[in-house]
Amino acid sequence: MLLLAMDTATPAVTVALHDGDSVVAESSQVDARRHGELLLPAVDRVLREAGLTLDAVTGLVVGVGPGPYTGLRVGLVTAATFASALGVPVHGLCTLDGLAHASGIQEPFAVATDARRKEVYWARYEDSRTRVTDASVDRPADIAAQLAGLPVVGAGARLYPEAFPDARDPEHQSAAALAALAAERLAAGGEGFLDPLPMYLRRPDAQVPKNYKVVTPQ
Repeated sequence: MLLLAMDTATPAVTVALHDGDSVVAESSQVDARRHGELLLPAVDRVLREAGLTLDAVTGLVVGVGPGPYTGLRVGLVTAATFASALGVPVHGLCTLDGLAHASGIQEPFAVATDARRKEVYWARYEDSRTRVTDASVDRPADIAAQLAGLPVVGAGARLYPEAFPDARDPEHQSAAALAALAAERLAAGGEGFLDPLPMYLRRPDAQVPKNYKVVTPQ
């Protein structure tokens, strides 16, 4: 097994290789505006560090979000393209699950990432491997009472400390954690994966204008 994992649903452009037992190589850069520019060089970097070529990959793992429209699509399209070219499967995982897995927390907690517009993407967990709610998008003040007393992992907790006073690491997504979670699920029979389709949770910022004004002759 050699899994190539990637996630661009958050400001972190993160890539990792996992051989089924451990992480072989990884790369992460935090830059919310350069997902398209940074992702392929990161793939080249981890392959070079591992001394491998792309055709050694036996499966793709990709974070499906939730995340902003443009950045999220970069990772999904790249994973789908590689999978098609290599003839290997692509396994989707909720981005929040990767952060939860990386936390290692073995008590109830939540994960919250920045959704912009003064909102967070979030979900609750029983432990680092068990999500107990669907991913949602809300204003921090609207969910503070639901999450009161719980540790909250991710950048969303650090952005809104008044709503989430017990912020925990990691702040940013790690493809290494996403790959490790995928390897566990594959070893257990391959359950728990999502279709590699974008999880937006809300409409994109760009909207098609309504009521076009006709400017051409009839």
